[in-house]
Amino acid sequence: MNNLILRTLTGIVFVVLVVVSIISHFYFFAGLFLIITVLGLWEFYRLVETAGIYPNKLAGIASGSFMFLSNAFIACGHTDRGILMLNFAFVFLIFLIELYRKLPNPFTNIAFTFFGLMYIAIPFSLLNYFPNPNLMPETYHPELLLGFFFLVWMNETGAYLVGSAIGKHRLFERISPKKTWEGTLGGGVLSMLTGLLISRYFIQIGTLDWLVISLIVVIFTSYGDLFESMFKRSINAKDSGRLLPGHGGILDRFDGVIMAAPFVFVYLIIVF
Repeated sequence: MNNLILRTLTGIVFVVLVVVSIISHFYFFAGLFLIITVLGLWEFYRLVETAGIYPNKLAGIASGSFMFLSNAFIACGHTDRGILMLNFAFVFLIFLIELYRKLPNPFTNIAFTFFGLMYIAIPFSLLNYFPNPNLMPETYHPELLLGFFFLVWMNETGAYLVGSAIGKHRLFERISPKKTWEGTLGGGVLSMLTGLLISRYFIQIGTLDWLVISLIVVIFTSYGDLFESMFKRSINAKDSGRLLPGHGGILDRFDGVIMAAPFVFVYLIIVF
């Protein structure tokens, strides 16, 4: 099957799944992204192992899962922020467990176990707060979360289509030879136009705020793609995985979300 067709079909299924989970109920979204967090961590740790480094996969995934769930419970009002303190206990258990693993380069293993949590679990955990940044009781604004994903998807779609069609000038050839300035600008324009459009319907924040978020998305999804490319190059991997036909793995599909989410989260906190 033509790669573009396969990529498009996978993208449609993926978009429908995410959109339905967001508009159905917060629990559906949290459940879906808990699974994505676990798969992303597993994928990351397996990739690191190909470079001869042995992070503690089970401890990292357990810590990342608890990190995601504790933030989800806070975001939906089921518990207070004190539960976040338990994350410190989970994280520091990784140090103790490494004592008994009897593997070479223990501190490198610990560092990459933590890196997986910082790179994957924290950004996905922050998505829980997008529908209710100020943690008001019984409040859920799926539009804020939907808007964020629409902007990311439009930016990536525009960058891919424009870059494939007319891309000539390399954006960062040392890291990503296929990424071009033309594609980046195409994605940026489409994302900003999308921000203008959704501001007419998603009115929890103003038009200017949506344009600022669009700009944040344009900048940091590009950096997210470059960062993941740098990571894959460092371990001689073409794709992060094969879970999503035509797209690669979880990290290939979510590299922009991972990098943009923390910055959009900070902006939403400021706005609210």
